[in-house]
Amino acid sequence: MWKRGAAGQVAAPAEAAPTATAAGDGAAAAPVWREVPSDVERRLFEAKSRMDWAAYMDVLAGESLYHAAPRDWLDAHPGSVTLTPVWRPEIQSWCIPVYTEAMLPVPLDTPVFFSQSLDWYARRWEATDPPWLAVNPGSPCEAYFPAGPGYRALWQQHADRADNSCSHAHQTLRTLWIGGPRTGDVARGLACGALMCVKNGTYWNALGHGHGYTDERRLLDRWWGVTTREKWQRYQEELLTGEMSSPVWEFVLGVRHSLAQDFGGQVETVHWRQAAERVLRSRVPTARVELTPDGVTRTEGPSEEEREAQIEGVKRLIGRITRYEARFRADGLLPEGRFVRSVAAWDYGRGSNMARFGLAARFCTLEEAEAAVLRAGRVSAVAYRSWEDFSAGYALGRCLHFDDEEFGPWYEETLTSHRILTTDPESPWLTIPFRPGDD
Repeated sequence: MWKRGAAGQVAAPAEAAPTATAAGDGAAAAPVWREVPSDVERRLFEAKSRMDWAAYMDVLAGESLYHAAPRDWLDAHPGSVTLTPVWRPEIQSWCIPVYTEAMLPVPLDTPVFFSQSLDWYARRWEATDPPWLAVNPGSPCEAYFPAGPGYRALWQQHADRADNSCSHAHQTLRTLWIGGPRTGDVARGLACGALMCVKNGTYWNALGHGHGYTDERRLLDRWWGVTTREKWQRYQEELLTGEMSSPVWEFVLGVRHSLAQDFGGQVETVHWRQAAERVLRSRVPTARVELTPDGVTRTEGPSEEEREAQIEGVKRLIGRITRYEARFRADGLLPEGRFVRSVAAWDYGRGSNMARFGLAARFCTLEEAEAAVLRAGRVSAVAYRSWEDFSAGYALGRCLHFDDEEFGPWYEETLTSHRILTTDPESPWLTIPFRPGDD
């Protein structure tokens, strides 16, 4: 088994290279798919059937290519990867096998998979590595490419046309046709995280490997500060109980919802602000007696000055929410005359995705991830009436957290994802009922 770190770089050759081919051009054709895992493998198979290897490589250049590795080795060598060759009888040679995401197996504790781009393989292949790259070996869309310097120069050309990126096109609905649920309760829970999946161009119904073990660990650390199972568990629970976002947001929306229930019809902004102020002023500051390791202590409530600052902050928040909702209605994200009842969807949607992140990073088991996804679907069905209702709550939470009334990328990305999920015929929001039993 060859093992090497990620350091070092093999430059693509400047000389012209021969046309890329796959091994076994004269061999019997591979069997036709009974069920194709996803659109990626369909395009690979069609290009292979036409013997159009340039088109085949163009597909690869836009995808993440996954390779198996022992988990304990990756943990012991952070920042490095290990390439494990396999012998393939089809070419009677050693090769480095890589797989597109939909071809990956059910996640196990080990081995795990890391992902790299075609550009990475073109630049980092070393003279001591095997002479072949095997793509999805053993499947109808398999192909074998020589890995000599001239051929790697061709890989690099395809990668350059794809902007040297293994990222999928963002704002795209992607579905696993097999290997991921498309109906039922687990699919419903996964669909609660679909806004983020469409934004990132990832499979909405995938519960497995994500961006790969090493990248998922790195991203969880970068965005969430999660580096342990215990912290993942804590954040997962806070998201699924709606306790991650600011409680002030829910307080403000709850005041308006109560007014609407009590009096019916629209709630004017001025009345909303007055009601929120009355509630805050009715909370008379009182001292609390607490038992601490230092003994009995007395904790005073907020001062008059602090309470006035809270009231003014709540009034400003109501103004922000009102302006966001007006924009939501203008853009079709919120129906005319409707308002957002809760931003819990922002937590629940992230909770659905946190389950995926935790599994891909091996902070939880498949069973634990499925249980969290099921919870996301259940709590969402309690808090909201429809996918559109859920989407508006998610959008408001995301905007309040990130956008600062700029109506910039944080808002535009969510709006685009909303439009895709509410119009694409293959969207889970159009094929899965929001609430169980609503079929």
